[in-house]
Amino acid sequence: MKITKIKLTDLKKPERNVRKHTDKQMVEYVRSLEMFGQIRPLVVDEDHVIIAGNGLYDALMKQGADTADCYVVTGLTDKEKKKLMLADNKIFELGYDDTDAFDAILKELEGDVDIPGWDEDLLKMLNATAEQAIAEAENYGVFPQEDVQNIQKGEDRKPKTAESGSYEPVQAPKQDDAPTDGPVTADAPADPEQEGQETRRYVICPKCGEKVFLA
Repeated sequence: MKITKIKLTDLKKPERNVRKHTDKQMVEYVRSLEMFGQIRPLVVDEDHVIIAGNGLYDALMKQGADTADCYVVTGLTDKEKKKLMLADNKIFELGYDDTDAFDAILKELEGDVDIPGWDEDLLKMLNATAEQAIAEAENYGVFPQEDVQNIQKGEDRKPKTAESGSYEPVQAPKQDDAPTDGPVTADAPADPEQEGQETRRYVICPKCGEKVFLA
C-alpha cells in the first residue's frame, strides 16, 4: 500500500457523509493524534475526495496539521466509491469486545488509563477491587445527610400569586425522595420472571450512568 502525503487544503469532503461526528468524538480524536500521531491513512480517490476517514480529517484540521497521510484509490466507479464508504462505516460495527482480553490489558496498564475515547474514572473503577470500587462510588458526590435533614425540617415558599397575594408553603421532600447526584451501589433488582436467580453487586458510574458489576 503506497501512502502519499497530501495537503489538507487539497482534500475534499464528500457531498454526503453517512457518519456524524460529535464534539466529544472530535476532542478524543485530537487527543489520540497528540498522543500517537496519525496511525491510519485517509482513503481518497483520484480527485482527492475523501472516501473513508472524514472524522480523522476533521481532527487533523482542528489540530492544525498541514498534511495527511493518504491512500489514493484509483479506478473505482462512482457507485463503487459509495459502496466502499458504506462498507467502511458498517464493517467496524459488526465486531464486539472480548471482555476477558479487555480486563487483562487493563490490568497490564497498571493504573495508567489515560486513553483517548475512554472515561478515565470508569477505567479506574473497572481496574479496582470490589472493595475499592464500592468505597469510591459510595463517597462520590453523595448529597450531605445534614443538608437532607435541613431540607426536611424547613419549609420552602412559593412566590406570591396574583390571586392570593400570599406565600404558600411547599411540603418538604420525603427521605426517600431526597436528591442524590452521586453513584449508587446496590444489588441488582429482583426480576419477577427470574426469581430465585443469584443477584450481583454493582456500582453505577457517576459519569456515564452504566452499571459496573462487581465480582
